[in-house]
Amino acid sequence: MAATPDQPATTTARRKAGRHRGEGQWAVGHHTPLNGNEQFKKEDDGLNVRTRIETIYAKRGFDSIDPNDLRGRMRWWGLYTQRKPGIDGGKTAILEPEELDDRYFMLRVRIDGGRLTTAQLRVIGEISQEYARGTADITDRQNVQLHWIRIEDVPAIWEKLEAVGLSTTEACGDCPRVIIGSPVADIADDEIIDGTPAVDEIHDRYIGNKEFSNLPRKFKTAISGSPVQDVVHEINDIAFVGVVHPEHGPGFDVWVGGGLSTNPRLAERLGAWVPLDEVADVWAGVVGIFRDYGYRRLRNRARLKFLMADWGPEKFRQVLEDEYLKRPLIVGPAPEQPSSRWRDHVGVHRQRDGRFYVGFAPRVGRVDGSTLAKIADLAAAHGSDRLRTTVEQKMLVLDVAEDRVDSLVAGLEALDFQVKPSPFRRGTMACTGIEFCKLAIVETKARGASLINELERRLPDFDEPLTININGCPNACARIQTADIGLKGQLVLDADGNQVEGYQVHLGGALGLEAGFGRKVRGLKVTSDELPDYVERVLVRFREEREEDERFAAWAARASAESLS
Repeated sequence: MAATPDQPATTTARRKAGRHRGEGQWAVGHHTPLNGNEQFKKEDDGLNVRTRIETIYAKRGFDSIDPNDLRGRMRWWGLYTQRKPGIDGGKTAILEPEELDDRYFMLRVRIDGGRLTTAQLRVIGEISQEYARGTADITDRQNVQLHWIRIEDVPAIWEKLEAVGLSTTEACGDCPRVIIGSPVADIADDEIIDGTPAVDEIHDRYIGNKEFSNLPRKFKTAISGSPVQDVVHEINDIAFVGVVHPEHGPGFDVWVGGGLSTNPRLAERLGAWVPLDEVADVWAGVVGIFRDYGYRRLRNRARLKFLMADWGPEKFRQVLEDEYLKRPLIVGPAPEQPSSRWRDHVGVHRQRDGRFYVGFAPRVGRVDGSTLAKIADLAAAHGSDRLRTTVEQKMLVLDVAEDRVDSLVAGLEALDFQVKPSPFRRGTMACTGIEFCKLAIVETKARGASLINELERRLPDFDEPLTININGCPNACARIQTADIGLKGQLVLDADGNQVEGYQVHLGGALGLEAGFGRKVRGLKVTSDELPDYVERVLVRFREEREEDERFAAWAARASAESLS
């Protein structure tokens, strides 16, 4: 029997448990709010703010918004205040929130499983054009984000989204956020199991439900039955990965406790096999553990990964079985290695029904409302009513007849979307950056787009899979620690001693094959202007020094500091 939270089984566990007594864990009697976020959540559930938005704030305007709603509860409905224009990165950490706040919002449209109809995509495009100054970004969690949203327009936007089956419910906040899923669920010929029913069941039972609307912090979910392992399961709070049990057949292997930010940690297997029809129950049990045992005293320790680090997978599984599921889980096999080094489904691929899906690459997820509407029209004109977003800021058009593929590809390329992109366009991601994000220190989207252009010009024959992830601050929304080349935005000194935008460099991170975090070479920082020169230099050295078929991550792990600088 695993130890209880108050009776750890080993000296080490006992020290850990003692250190974390009083961490605000509800299950051990610590209900007193211990930080400002816990206080405003105790005073009123985040889901309740919608009524105030519709009946008060949208009518009276920005100045009528209560501060705890403005910078807290409104996140439960996908709304963040965006960064006021003209504030440089050096002031990000020193200004008060009200000084950073613009009078406009980022609005995140929740897209569970990355699934969109042409009608839904067209509506997002229309909302972008009418209310968001044409902005739209595809995120690395399959959502779409809009900017320049006025509080007065939010009810009308909700009405338009909900009319086509979309929402912003719990798109942000201390709650279960979007459920990412395989973009090729139920269509790929090599799929182990279709996780779509589980995505739908979790969404229908629990999203917008106050049972889980007050968690210690955000909770991220991934479900995929693809052998490509296309949902970055290693860095989610919970992930269900398709496997075949030797006795029970196709089902899911359960991973818990992953996350990045400033304290990155890879998820761990519970060693449990779960059939499709039990995924939602197991998910609810894990979320229940997080709600009840998660740390609420310190905001920077409130993610599930910290509880998993202290408990370990054996104790976590035991508590899950004994207290939440009331039954043992079936021991199951680990998933095999991913079947492809690329996990984004870009290109032309045959579906199991004989039709094709076409995956294409925008530049670092940046699109616009007019273009989204054109993509919807293009898909519909080629017989498709279904599209998918990916966790690499890409998009797929499904269900295309073989004789319409070439025409669709030509139409996409006319919109500057590449179906056969260079490794640089295919593998480069960027977060929102200083343009809109209040946490950012440097610009990211335009920098990523220009970097792609430069690398394509300088290294036109480079053909190795490569990921370049650009983040505007240390919080790793763009997964810098798991990229071949991860770039963490910060202010650095140029050759003349001036403080300018730049990046700390992480090298050799990976998910899938030999998953791990990138290497930081002491003192290795580059200015934004130097970035193309630096990346070109490192990639040339990689090609000169690599062993046969060696991946960039493997080379970076063994290369000298001089080769990486």
